[in-house]
Amino acid sequence: MNTEEKIDEAIRNPKNLGEMAEADAIGTAGSSDCGDMLRMWIKFRNEDGRRVIDKATFQSFGCQTAIAVASMATELIKGKTPAEALAMSNEDLSAPLGALPPMKIHCAQLVEGALKNALTGEVVAPKAVSPTLSDSFQAPKSVKIKFT
Repeated sequence: MNTEEKIDEAIRNPKNLGEMAEADAIGTAGSSDCGDMLRMWIKFRNEDGRRVIDKATFQSFGCQTAIAVASMATELIKGKTPAEALAMSNEDLSAPLGALPPMKIHCAQLVEGALKNALTGEVVAPKAVSPTLSDSFQAPKSVKIKFT
């Protein structure tokens, strides 16, 4: 299955969608660039003397890729300690879907931001995304011409 098919499948059958009553932690992240917002709820349990993530759910007001990444991420972090989950990058969280197109990387960053906000209370701003080819054509250019 290619990345697009994996995203389509995750959207058709999202896992862990919706609010969670009595969550131990809630995190929110948003992107002013595209208007997407994602909220994540986390419930912990004790396992062999360690505090681990028992369940995570999410709600997304964003594009399909953000929903797909959040669905995958809520599955990936189950059974991890908060420190283990915090060590996961947006690339780790979206890895099961395959390589995301450059213009969709911000979706994985949004999920990473909501997870980190839930686990630390810290607001994580999305990283700057490289300009797309379209952006480079629209960017004003200053050209200096020297006549001799």
